[in-house]
Amino acid sequence: MAFLDTIALPQAAFVALGLYVAWRLVRPLVVKSTIKNIAGPPSSSFLTGSVTQFIGRHSGDWRRELSTKYGRTFTIRGLFNEQWVATHDPKEFQHIFLRDQESFEEPILGLRILLGPCLSGSTGEQHRRQRKMLSPAFSSKNLRNMTPLFYDIIHKTRNAMMARLPAPGAKEGSATDVELDMLSWISRTTLEVLGQGVLGYSFDPLVEDAPDEFLKTVKVFFPQMQNSIIPRVLLPYFVHIGSAAFRRRVLEYLPSANIQRMKDISDILHARAVLIFNEKKAALARGDDAVKHQVGEGQDVMSILLKNNMYASAEDKPAMTRYLAKCPNSITRILHLLSKHPDVQERLRAEISAAVEAEGNGDTLEYERLMALPYLDAICRETLEDILASVTRDTVLPLATPVRGLDGELITAVPLPKNTCVMIDMCNLDPALWGPDASEWKPERWLAGSVPKEVEEARIPGVFSHMQVVMTFLAGNRACIGLTFAQLEIKTVLLLMLQHFRFEPTGAPIVWNTAAVAFPTVGRESEIPALPLKVSRLRP
Repeated sequence: MAFLDTIALPQAAFVALGLYVAWRLVRPLVVKSTIKNIAGPPSSSFLTGSVTQFIGRHSGDWRRELSTKYGRTFTIRGLFNEQWVATHDPKEFQHIFLRDQESFEEPILGLRILLGPCLSGSTGEQHRRQRKMLSPAFSSKNLRNMTPLFYDIIHKTRNAMMARLPAPGAKEGSATDVELDMLSWISRTTLEVLGQGVLGYSFDPLVEDAPDEFLKTVKVFFPQMQNSIIPRVLLPYFVHIGSAAFRRRVLEYLPSANIQRMKDISDILHARAVLIFNEKKAALARGDDAVKHQVGEGQDVMSILLKNNMYASAEDKPAMTRYLAKCPNSITRILHLLSKHPDVQERLRAEISAAVEAEGNGDTLEYERLMALPYLDAICRETLEDILASVTRDTVLPLATPVRGLDGELITAVPLPKNTCVMIDMCNLDPALWGPDASEWKPERWLAGSVPKEVEEARIPGVFSHMQVVMTFLAGNRACIGLTFAQLEIKTVLLLMLQHFRFEPTGAPIVWNTAAVAFPTVGRESEIPALPLKVSRLRP
């Protein structure tokens, strides 16, 4: 005890950290595990393993190579050279998202630090409480009432784009199309839809060519997160050290441009979230008349929730304001693919035009008719994503496709010790499920009668039925609560855009970068999200 009394607190903390790091480095060498018997690529770094290579923004081709070489389940090296499990085995999805979901948890601390205790940044009872509170606001009934608002906002974008394009049949010899950054226009549109429909707040009048600081911040949020892979993975190990004020002070002195940029982004998002929340709360306190003079006139999701949540616990309230839309990049990706596949674009335009001509009001459709367009729905399902999960307790992961171990034995289940990281790679490109054309963009594969029987038999969990599932929206209690909102937003944008514009490639090399939400850039080296397309008007 006398020896311990002579050690200062900083020295003790340093020694404890050193012992912890040493144990993390030694443990893989001394602890026996079935995971060690599963093949995988060699580590590219002693400290960071293959993390940056596997989830870096240009990792897509390499990951497909790994799936071809090692099959549905393999290992990669994570931090301190620990082995992570990477999988796109359908049986494992059932286990992770439905049967044993309490044993698996998304590493949400990073999102909680950046966005606050929102739905995506909470777990356990708080997550269940927030989900129960938010679910009615995202019901089909509530979204049906929002549809006119969606159309009003998208019409503003349509008018702004038309003002920048020559009219059809313009002077002979003059250009009939203009190059526009569709990622910028779609990002502004969808955020305005989310702002007015969910928050009762207007971010952008959709008049100027460039968005304001907040909109620029939202646009670079996910790309910047991708530039901060290692710091985000390390966050859980440091988040409980000292007070929040102490951690903030340490953060400000870290000599990393990426970390400082991520801090600035978080500050901007937080400041606007607090402003919106306080304005809405003050209007509600003044009475219904004050609310009716705000954007949304009290019919937005946040106003509805606040009316029923004035006395809820404080940690639930920020969840209503810290919500980022993932739709812009999905819509932009669809537009990019449509520009590269003019036959698909024309087929979709024909379906939309026929429906609007038969049952439309101007250039719009009622909610039910819009959501029921089969080819539009098939195109909207062409989206991919992956998830990183952490094992919260010892469990066993069953395999639909057994793995041949390094020792030659057949592995039908993988025991996972607590804190094992599992990289869940989506099965949307699995040739064993979708056939040899799995990597091709074929919307018709989602049409009735076209889904392969292997997909039906796999019974992949998800928010759609197993015959129509894409795991992008997950399943179980972590399933995307805003699925219907996202579908409605994507479909209303496409419905109006394709009636008024034709989209063609510019010839610029467009690269889709892997991230929490994939984003396009012009070329591999650029870090600026952008998607230039040639746009021409179809109507006066």
